[in-house]
Parts: sequence; structure tokens; C-alpha cells
Amino acid sequence: MANNRPVKRTRSAPAGDRSPGAQAEPAGGSEAAEPIRWLSEEELHAWMALAGMVAKLPAALDRQLQRDAGLTHFEYQVLVGLSRAPERTLRMSELANFTGGQLPRLSQVATRMERRGWLTRRPDPTDGRYTLASLTDEGTAKLEVSAPGHVAAVRGLIFDSLSPTQVRQMTQIAQRIAQTAGSDEFR
Repeated sequence: MANNRPVKRTRSAPAGDRSPGAQAEPAGGSEAAEPIRWLSEEELHAWMALAGMVAKLPAALDRQLQRDAGLTHFEYQVLVGLSRAPERTLRMSELANFTGGQLPRLSQVATRMERRGWLTRRPDPTDGRYTLASLTDEGTAKLEVSAPGHVAAVRGLIFDSLSPTQVRQMTQIAQRIAQTAGSDEFR
């Protein structure tokens, strides 16, 4: 597991040095330092491309949904998650996991969506510690009206410029990164 202590740079490793042998010492001083594994030029280029995509893609999807459907991308994901669940119902904790959001944020969004008539919440009858969210008929109708424009945006932003091989590669890469990011080491 990675060392989470702050790292202090030594004089032998200036701020811009990305050489593989550059060393750093832990803040506070005397413990043995692990070498910093700097990114290669190819890795840095890939990272910058990924970081740019991660910043721009959600914003583009959010703009399309807000403009065309009056929804945020997060709200759309809530509707999708519930629509795919058995009986259109999920525990709020499962829905938070599906959307990639934290439970407090989901709770605020669910309150707003409840006011609009798109979902309902109730205690889980099998375990009162949990809350169930259910998609209403109005929520299903909102999703059905919103989906065509969203799918067209996703297709235009992502899939129209990729080959089938690239789509398969993107799927494998995204799954691996998501799995690593969700591991205990990065929580």
C-alpha cells in the first residue's frame, strides 16, 4: 500500500525533474525515502488527455441535458439507475453507488426530484435502517423524453469518432481504472 506521509523534495530532485531516479524524503526527515515514480513522457501525455476528457465530458453532457431536458447529468443518472432496477426501486446507498455520488448529495437531489414527482422514498420494510427510492410513472416519462437527446449527445461526443476496436479498448481501460479508483488503497 502506498505511503500516505507528506513528501519533501530534496535538492537533488528539483520541482521540474521527472527523472526515474529522482528521490524524495518524507517530511520530518530521517526515515528512508521511496523513489518517486515520475510519469514517462508517454504516460504524461496520456494522463493529460484523460484529465482533459474527465473535465470536459461531464460538462458537455450536463449542458445538453440542462438545455434539452431541464435535468442535470446526475439527475439523469438517478432516473437511469432506478429505471434499470427491479420494480424500479433501489436502496439509496445502492443508487449512490450507481451514480458515483455521495449519499448526502444524492439525498439533496432526491428531495428535489421527489418535489417534481419523479421519485418517491420510503423506509425499507426489510431493514428500517435503509431508505428505498422508487421511480414514479412521471419519472419514467421524464427519462423517456430525455433519453433520445442524451443518447445522441453521447454518440456524437464519444462513439461516432471511435472504431469498434477502440470502443472495446475504452471499455476495458475504463473498467480497470474504475476498479482501481474504487479500491481500498484510494478511498
